[in-house]
Amino acid sequence: MVKKGLLERLQEGVVVGDGGFLLALEKRGYIKGGPWTPEVVVEHPDAVKQLHREFMRSGSDVLQALTFYSTDDKLNLEGNEAGKNYKCSQITDGACRIAHEVAEEGDVLVAGSVTQCPSYTEGKGKQVVQANIKTQVGSFVKNKLDFVIAEFFMYVEEIEWVIEELLKSGLPVAATMSIGKEGDLAGVSPGECAVRMARAGASVVGVNCLFDPVMTFDTIRLMKEALDAQGLRPFLMTQPNGFFTEGADKTGYLGVPEYPFAMEPRTVTRFDVHKYARAAYDMGVRYIGGCCGFEAYHIRAISEELAKERGRLPPASSKHEPWGGTLKMSAFPYIRARACEEYWKNLIPSRGRSIPPTYAIQPEEVRKTS
Repeated sequence: MVKKGLLERLQEGVVVGDGGFLLALEKRGYIKGGPWTPEVVVEHPDAVKQLHREFMRSGSDVLQALTFYSTDDKLNLEGNEAGKNYKCSQITDGACRIAHEVAEEGDVLVAGSVTQCPSYTEGKGKQVVQANIKTQVGSFVKNKLDFVIAEFFMYVEEIEWVIEELLKSGLPVAATMSIGKEGDLAGVSPGECAVRMARAGASVVGVNCLFDPVMTFDTIRLMKEALDAQGLRPFLMTQPNGFFTEGADKTGYLGVPEYPFAMEPRTVTRFDVHKYARAAYDMGVRYIGGCCGFEAYHIRAISEELAKERGRLPPASSKHEPWGGTLKMSAFPYIRARACEEYWKNLIPSRGRSIPPTYAIQPEEVRKTS
């Protein structure tokens, strides 16, 4: 049976993306926070496979091969040891192979991911940036991926260069920028960024990472307004991060004090994701997923919210009922009372702390001298 491609699926309905890998695998002890490079695909492939399976079980229609930050210039940036042991082609081939192995277990597509190059901000120019991307794209074609996603770009000029290079592969191109309502880091508005990505040839344009679902929704709305005004009709895509970014500047969650190792209090709930998925779909977004901080249960929330539109629930819903339905089986009556949509829709979660916690336990040395 021949799989339907990305553009065909988008024409017929909604496509659910997957979630975040880097932060999830750092928490599990497989990725080094700081460089965030994905040599894990070579060192611990089973860890990557497991995460792919969790996203697919939760309803993902796409598995993104873990090729983020795998260009040779990134692997060798600022003393990163990864570049001494691995080449971009080695990591990319491994990531593609892993994603394909898991994709064979379901009716899902496999996408390659390219992202910003240090070469751009170092001022090395278009040819050098495209040369770094070309190495990855060659692996995508060789490994027969279904389409390519350009993501986590903060300058529209750079993503235009990258789209140009990606189109040479003959694969469908989705292009997303990591920007908020203020636009890219050069001051280009979200609307102009969207128009330029579409005119560069991307079939899908949108926003990913850096900002939470609410701010991402506001940004894609501005993009849609500008695209509509220019008569451009690419498919729209959103993959926000899984953390509330209130108080963040143009750098999004990267600039909040808690990034990257104390982000848990900012985590969005599955119910926040239900609201995001519905709002995005109703506005016309047809590729809906998540990025850093989006776990499998967040993707399941998207799939469940859009189950009617998709005509199915994900396999992970066999162990879950939306809006706390399984709590009816709790042994505690006060928890059984929470088994309703009204309770969870109206809940404003507490962060569980007003000041940093302190502990009264004294070190052994202090106890001995007191």
